[in-house]
Order: sequence, then C-alpha cells, then structure tokens
Amino acid sequence: MGRKREVAVGRFGRFRGNAPAPEAVPGGRSVDGTGPPGGVVAAVGVANGAAVSASYVNGRADPPWPGRRVPLGARWDGTGTNFAVWAGGAEAVELCLFEDGPDGSLRETRLPLRDRTFQVWHGYVPGIGPGSRYGFRVHGPWDPARGARWNPQKLLLDPYARAIDGSFVLHDAVYGGGPDGPDPRDSAPFVPKSVVVQDDADWSHDRRPKTPWAETVIYELHVKGFTARHPGIPDHLRGTYAGLAHPAALDHLVRLGVTAVELLPVHHFVDEEHLLRKAGGNYWGYNSIGYFAPHAGYAASGGRGGQVHEFRGMVHALHDAGIEVILDVVYNHTAEGGPDGPMLCFRGIDNGGYYRLRDGGRNYTDYTGCGNTLNVVQPHVLQLITDSLRYWVTEMGVDGFRFDLAAALARSMHDVDRLSSFLTVIGQDPVLSRVKLIAEPWDVGEGGYQVGAFPPLWTEWNDRYRDTVRDFWRGARPDVRELAYRLSGSSDLYQQDGRHPYASVNYVTAHDGFTLRDLVSYEGKHNEANGEDNRDGTDDNRAWNCGYEGETADPAVGLLRRRQLRNMMTTLLLSTGVPMLVAGDEMGRTQRGNNNAYCQDNELSWLDWSALDDPHWRPLLDLTARLVRLRRSHPVLCRRAFYSGRPSFPDGLRDLAWFTPAGREMTDRDWFSPGATLGMYVSGLDIEQRGPRGERIVDDSFLLILHASSQPMPFVLPGEPWAHSYEMVLDTALDTDPMARFNEPVPGGSALTVAGRSAVLLRVEHAVWAPT
Repeated sequence: MGRKREVAVGRFGRFRGNAPAPEAVPGGRSVDGTGPPGGVVAAVGVANGAAVSASYVNGRADPPWPGRRVPLGARWDGTGTNFAVWAGGAEAVELCLFEDGPDGSLRETRLPLRDRTFQVWHGYVPGIGPGSRYGFRVHGPWDPARGARWNPQKLLLDPYARAIDGSFVLHDAVYGGGPDGPDPRDSAPFVPKSVVVQDDADWSHDRRPKTPWAETVIYELHVKGFTARHPGIPDHLRGTYAGLAHPAALDHLVRLGVTAVELLPVHHFVDEEHLLRKAGGNYWGYNSIGYFAPHAGYAASGGRGGQVHEFRGMVHALHDAGIEVILDVVYNHTAEGGPDGPMLCFRGIDNGGYYRLRDGGRNYTDYTGCGNTLNVVQPHVLQLITDSLRYWVTEMGVDGFRFDLAAALARSMHDVDRLSSFLTVIGQDPVLSRVKLIAEPWDVGEGGYQVGAFPPLWTEWNDRYRDTVRDFWRGARPDVRELAYRLSGSSDLYQQDGRHPYASVNYVTAHDGFTLRDLVSYEGKHNEANGEDNRDGTDDNRAWNCGYEGETADPAVGLLRRRQLRNMMTTLLLSTGVPMLVAGDEMGRTQRGNNNAYCQDNELSWLDWSALDDPHWRPLLDLTARLVRLRRSHPVLCRRAFYSGRPSFPDGLRDLAWFTPAGREMTDRDWFSPGATLGMYVSGLDIEQRGPRGERIVDDSFLLILHASSQPMPFVLPGEPWAHSYEMVLDTALDTDPMARFNEPVPGGSALTVAGRSAVLLRVEHAVWAPT
C-alpha cells in the first residue's frame, strides 16, 4: 500500500456567512482576476430555480446543444465535443472552457449545462476539440453537517477526464469552506484542468503476451525511478513513459526474464498538502484524482493529451518485448482527503454521492487511513471504477491490475463481503474477468485483513509469505510447517475455494518497506529524510543487519549480506506461486534504511545503474536472471495445481516430499518444531497438469535445501527410490558464481555439507526407472 496518513489542515473557522450568489460580471473576467477577457460576454441563466452565471464565447448567446448523457466525460466527434457528468444532487452545472490570453493569463468561458437525464448533466459544444481544457462548476446547498458541500467558486475536474493538465497549487482558495460557510474565492488558477482527448487508439497490430499465471514473474517498478538515472536513455526521456519504452530499459527487463511489469500508480495524482508545505512532493503516487488520465508528470510529450499517446506507445513497446503491463490502481480513496482537504473533483460534484459518510454526513468513513473512502456501494461509483478499468484494458492496452487496499472496495455496507457488488461485477464482466487481478487483501478498518479470502479469479499479495521468509533467514526460526506452506504455494490459504497456487503473489520486498539490500543492512528504519522525526513507516521490519547497522566496509559482513540476498532471491524464485521482484533488488539497490520513501522523488529512490559495473552486485543480477530462466524452463517449478502429496500414477513417487537433515521424511513432531533446516523434494515425474493436447508433462525433479543456521550442517540426501544421485545446480555459499557447473554427481544416501546460512538446489538423477 502507499503511505497512508490523514493530515488535517484546519483552515475554515475564519469564514463568515455564505459565498455570494452567482451573478453577472460585466464583460466577464480572467481566471487570475486581472480583468475582463476580450470577446467574452457574461449572462445569467436559471436552472432549477438557482441563479447560474454563464459566459459565452465571442458574444454568442446560444447555450450548448443538448448533447447526450452517454458516454460520460468529454467525447470529440470530429466537429465538436459532448460533455456529460454525473452530479446527482446538484442544482446546476456549468461547463468551464479555458484558453490562453494574449497577456499570458488563462481565460475562462462558462456555459450552463441545461439538460439533465438520470442525474447526468450533458451538453454538446461545436468547435471544441482535442487539447481544449475544461472543468465544471457545480451548484447546490452548502451544509457540511449533512454532507452537502457544493461550492461553484471551485473549479472541478471531470471524473472521466482522459488527460489532465496543470498543477495543484497550495492556496487557501482550493478549499471548499467550513462550518461558517463556503469559501468565496475562485480556485481555478490553482487547480489542474481536464483536457479533451481524441479517441484514436489502434490496437489491431498489438500482440498481448497473455502469459499464463503459473508462468508469470512480476517486476514492480516506478516509471520515473526506473529510468531517471539510466545512462543509456536520453536525458529528455528519463523519468517518462517514453523512457520506459526505450530499448535500453527494455533490454534490462528482457535480460532479467520477467514477464510483467507492475507499475506504481500512473493514474493522475497530486501532491499531498503537508508535502507541499515542506516543499516536497509525492513520489509513489498513491494520491489519485484522475482515474482515466495517465499522470502528466511522466510524459515527455506534455500534459495536453500527449501523455495518452505516449503511454500507449510504452505499452506497445513492452508487448513487443513479450512483457505484460499491470497497473497499481488506487480506487479506495482520492486525493481530496478528509473534510478539511481540498475540493478538486468528487467532493464538489456530489460529496455524499461519492464518499462513505458518517455522523450524519459531517465526517468521512475512513477505511484507508487517507481521510476518505470511495463508496463503491453507490451504482455510479461502481460504474466509474469499472468504466475506468475497462478503458485501461481496451483503450490503453494494459493486461491487469493490482488493487491498493482492495478490502476497502470489497466492503458492502460495512463488512468486507465476498459477495459485494464490486467483486460480483468484476467477476462477471466480459472484459475485466479475463485480465490479471491482484488484490492487496487488506485495509485499515475493522475486519480489513482478508489474506486468503478473495474469490476465484483473484490473486493476492501474500504478506504471510513475506513475513515467513524474512523470519526464517534472519534466524527467528518459525516452525517449519509455516515455511513449508509458503514454499509450496500456500494451500492453507488458497486451495479450499478452488483457487490455484498462482493465487499467491509471493514477495519478500515491495515498494513499501526496506529494499532487499536494506533488509540485510538495517534492523531499524532510518526515515529522517522524510521530515517526520523518524515516526513514519513501520517498525515491524523483520530484518537482520548481519551484525552491523548500516553500510560498512567490513569484508566479512559484506560477504554475509550478499549471501543472505542470494538466499532470499533463491527462495523467492523457487517457491510455488507467482514471484514478484522489486526494481533494483536484483542489483543491490539501497534507500539507506528508509522504509517509507513515498516522498523521496530523488536519488534515494531512483535506481542507481552504476551498480551494474560493481563486482559486488553484478553477480546478484546474473544469479537473478539465471534463476528466472531456470524457473520458466521447468514446469515443476511453475505448477498450475497444488501438490497432492500422493503419486499421480501407480508405483510413482509422491509429487512433493519433505526431508530433515537426517535424510528421513518429516514426521508430525518435526512439523511442529522450530527449525533452521528444511529439504523440499519436488518430483517432475508426477506433474498433474497436462500439455495443450492432454499429453503428460515430464520434467526434472529437484531437491531444495534451505539452511538458516550459522553453522555448517551435514544433510543426508535421500536415496532410492527418490534419487540415484544428484547434480548440484546452485549453492548460495559461493559468492562469485553460485550456479557454477559442478563436475561430480553426489550419490543418493550420502551426506552433503551445507554451509551456514545458505541454500542449495540439486537436480535429481534417477537410475533407469521412468513413468510409462
């Protein structure tokens, strides 16, 4: 999840009385208040008994044509643009058009949308085309105690805007008002504008990779952070969608062998107020305000619609490289925050229609820790989300989604519900039910922890995998039963409801928390750079610094840390389920102990590509790539079904077996004892899954030994019928080349000395027996 904390601004106690009623302004005025724009005439309209100010371009008194209520948003047809916005409780809606004045000012033209159908206000304006900037002003009562927060002095984004231009500027005018009345100042100079975009997507020549879940390897990355310092990418493309599409970026992904990139939020977002007060900014992007608009800050081509085409070009390039695109999406809350937050879009259109309210409407129900929660129980909010998701699939080419704080979306009236409208609609949608769906299966509300509880079609971030693997390798010694469940696909979490091992997205690190290198270099967080006196970020790191806190030149500590990195990378990529890597972990990226770098849009967070030339870190990249290739080339390591623990044919071997260091199979007593060593035997002769024509799939068998104790351990390798001999494939105790070729096979029944804190993978050699 993104960095979550509500920040109260407390700005509204000083306002007295109500905002002035809309009235005609002779000659109109520019947005910045400097004077009347030329060629604009003001008029007064009346809708539902409410006075509405309206301006008309070049003196035209004609209001917009009626237009259509669908589709929502702004749609250009080659001649003009149809505008439609849902505003259920509004009394009137104005369409506001913007153009640059000759003196550099931004000039506004207001047109009343006089037609309303099923709570959708709509109108068609001839001559308005792609690149035009616009927004809405929505009229209605101001009664915060009952959830009514309409204020037409605040310019609002279109919830369906395909592109957004301009910055959010921290100014008193961006707030709607307080208990004493609405704020009377115009917010237009300080808020971003919606942009009309030409819908001309052509995916006829695009070939989606459509990688099966069982073969998927996810790579979580930040569009800007991945490319901002890449020496092979031209300066003007660094930090952009076009930079990620550059061959230098693609080459790294292809060499690594990942099948999908999971992009941190690319929906248009704005910086939180408390960050702007400190002259900082949002880096991760979990502060969305435009669910159809690619974030303009990641576009080399600018914000007047170019970001849409640039994003599509990036997706095309990734698909051509065989890589799927998964978006991290934040539909649980918006950038408007709590009651004292800015009025940018939803709050001013219909506060009670978009958000979960409590205390009679005065306050927000907050399941996210960010001040508000979108009310997915409302049909139009559910429509907004599903329309957005389908748009990103059909018009922008993406292949799946990871839902931030997904439990907040799965709540019905209060509780998380497997039969909630959100999960039901997604499950039956002909577009969305066919893409990759990943849940972050928790929120911060009561009953919000839902790991293992999402329905079929869904995969989940498995934080129990993360915690167990961290605990094992730091020496906390959980009982080996917990470790075995995580290594073999977490059947205890996902098998009962008919899901498969790939329902578990396995990860050791994510954007939120320590990097892999920091996990072995720090035990406590070091977030002083965030400016919050190191109070932010989790204290539950489950990390071990190998005896020294922070960076050190001690060669013994350095050797141990690199071995620990190899151990965790090996464990992750050889576990059953879907592995997720974090960009830079494969080459020792560090954030110097910062485990909450959400506001660090700088070199602390950006990938340092010079690590590729560092002899300490280049071997980790090579090992990671070879492990990914090994995994993808062996069906036994990419299982589509859970292990049964039984032979799949007469006289066969069980598909999964567990061994103690003595070379005997685990007993009940062994399972419930803390342990530092475990042997996992997977049989390639007993794979239940079949090929595309029903043919039997036969693969190698492997023995994986994980040993977390600091002392060497003799491990007796199981003999017949499990194996005649073993070929060493990997030994993480080797610092330079853990996958060096070994000459002599190791006989079954013999003892292999496993170095302290290391992982060993052996390929099984059978005598002459094989299935028929």
